[in-house]
Amino acid sequence: MSVPTEIDLDAATARLAGVARRTPVLRSRLLDEALGAEIHLKAEHLQHTGAFKFRGAFNAIAALDSNIRARGIITYSSGNHAQAVARAAQIFRVPATVVMPNDAPSSKRQATESYGATIVTYDRFRERREDIAEAILTEQHFTLIPPFDHPDVIAGQSTCARELFEDSGPLDQLIVSVGGGGLISGSALAAHEANPKCRIVGVEPEAGNDVQLSLQEGRIVEIDVPDTIADGQQTTSPGKHTFA
Repeated sequence: MSVPTEIDLDAATARLAGVARRTPVLRSRLLDEALGAEIHLKAEHLQHTGAFKFRGAFNAIAALDSNIRARGIITYSSGNHAQAVARAAQIFRVPATVVMPNDAPSSKRQATESYGATIVTYDRFRERREDIAEAILTEQHFTLIPPFDHPDVIAGQSTCARELFEDSGPLDQLIVSVGGGGLISGSALAAHEANPKCRIVGVEPEAGNDVQLSLQEGRIVEIDVPDTIADGQQTTSPGKHTFA
């Protein structure tokens, strides 16, 4: 199993140069005073498609051989990675298919479709999106770009934290939202490069604490689909790469 390194982080930085937005780092005097610390907020909501996911999706697709990429891309996502893959595929002018839950926010589905992707829906409480994607792959020569469990996706996400460290200095603590673990894995990679002493703190829904349970037991733990309004964090387990 391939685990991304600083070499992969450098490669991702090069691929994303001039493509991904270098989002600003925001500061708040009131927030600093309330928490008794200097808080630096990386504004990835200003990234293409509205989330950090564009970094990983574009990097993974850009890393493919051009002939393989031209056959098309497939992924599964509740929305953020779906939009990111659809937009990245649009940039490369290759087809994209997205397996998306039928209860995904309509705004995310519409945005994904607006980038030209084909959407296949499923019931997240009765079906496994991985199985649906695999069934499609048996008939089509697409390449699967999963939402988090892929070394090039992780490397792409790591550029977000690298920029934060470059703009804010050697932070002593990094607080990262956790779904499947792609962002926090990439952030840990960037933090190790910038400040090995930086403490990494992951935040996930209380009802969807699959990563917390996995770390406690030292193995990947799978839970039921969590009941949470954080639709982008309704993952049931971390990935093999993100947990490594």
